[in-house]
Amino acid sequence: MSDMQMKLAMGAGTAVLFLAAIGLNELLFAYMEFAPGISWIYLPAGVRLLCTLLFAEAGALGILAASWLISFFYFFPNDPLRAFAGGILAALAPYLVYRALIAGGVKASLAGLGPWQLLGCALAFSVSSPALHHLWFFLQGQREGLLEGFMVMASGDLAGTLIVLYTAKLLLSLRRR
Repeated sequence: MSDMQMKLAMGAGTAVLFLAAIGLNELLFAYMEFAPGISWIYLPAGVRLLCTLLFAEAGALGILAASWLISFFYFFPNDPLRAFAGGILAALAPYLVYRALIAGGVKASLAGLGPWQLLGCALAFSVSSPALHHLWFFLQGQREGLLEGFMVMASGDLAGTLIVLYTAKLLLSLRRR
């Protein structure tokens, strides 16, 4: 398999996994939804960070494609600007955390991250993603409920990210044994 085919497979796999996580989140936690795309537990956030840590740019592009698909056709079908920007922000936040790890000299993979480093990544991502989204909302003139929305999104992203990252880390450790 060529390098390009491998990257396409990683991006496509990321997109499928992300869309599956959205479906699972809707199935398990729909009653905890605060607003479209904001929930008190949001598993897709963890998939976004996990796939970016594992697949770098290919993961970010898979997230971008899946985010646009879900935003344009499910979350915001009547608001193309919000759907377009939301897809970009959904892919940008985990990619920025990934790049910060690389710049800090940390090997950005599950094997290279210990439990405390995973927690740090999850915290950084769970603040940066809602910050980017809510900055966009603010710049678009949406001022009502910004702080509350930020807090719920940060909490939900953190919960979902911790569930996904630590489950993946556990599965990898069991596989090695």
